[in-house]
Amino acid sequence: SQLKADNVIYAEIRFAPLLHIAKGLTPVEVVETVNAAFTEGKAMTGMEGGLILCTLRHYTEEQSMETVRLVEQFKGTNVLAFDMAGDEAGYPVAAHVKAFEFAKAHQLHCTCHAGEAKGPESVWDVLGHLHPTRIGHGVRSAEDPALLDHLIKKDIHLEVCPTSNVQTNIFPSVKEHAADKIYRHGVSMSINTDARTVTPVTLSSEYNTLQDVFNWDKTHFLRCNLEGIRHSFTTEAVKQKIAARIQEAYNNC
Repeated sequence: SQLKADNVIYAEIRFAPLLHIAKGLTPVEVVETVNAAFTEGKAMTGMEGGLILCTLRHYTEEQSMETVRLVEQFKGTNVLAFDMAGDEAGYPVAAHVKAFEFAKAHQLHCTCHAGEAKGPESVWDVLGHLHPTRIGHGVRSAEDPALLDHLIKKDIHLEVCPTSNVQTNIFPSVKEHAADKIYRHGVSMSINTDARTVTPVTLSSEYNTLQDVFNWDKTHFLRCNLEGIRHSFTTEAVKQKIAARIQEAYNNC
């Protein structure tokens, strides 16, 4: 209902199943519960979208494998992809290589958090070892022009969350944020809210902020919207349907 109120028509929501088992639920029961609730939410709102299951940087190889196997088990439901989040500065990727190799072998979509708390070397690291098609945040890539060129060459999409990055002290303010530089370089990117319970913003407020700070207009937001759905983890049919709705809305506004 929050997303519908913000006029969102497609969303991918991520969570870490192993964070929700303290009171006795099994990881499978956690995913079953969230999957059912997401199906109900889609029916109520008419929205499209799916779920991304996260492992965390500090997890063991076994915990990452358990998480990616859940993505495989629930393939064909609302579960669309595998992600790794958490403390990138404190934990290397080694414990998670096996899980991402499993994902690739089973043709599971992957994204990965990097280039936020740690610099562009973090993005190079996950691209070299985990091979995601999207990067959560990735904004520190702006510090390395060669990396920006590489992201374009490999068509890697950045999930950019400006206010969240200011809140976590990656940038002192949105004015100093790398979003505009990344956009102007030609890297595929979208604007996102990150965790709204932590960073209480809406997508509309993020758009308004970028309009005010960087003078972004419809052209910028349309490109980000279309790149977001092009790099989404849904089916080609849904991608085409959502892209058409986005284009029509921009044509009429």
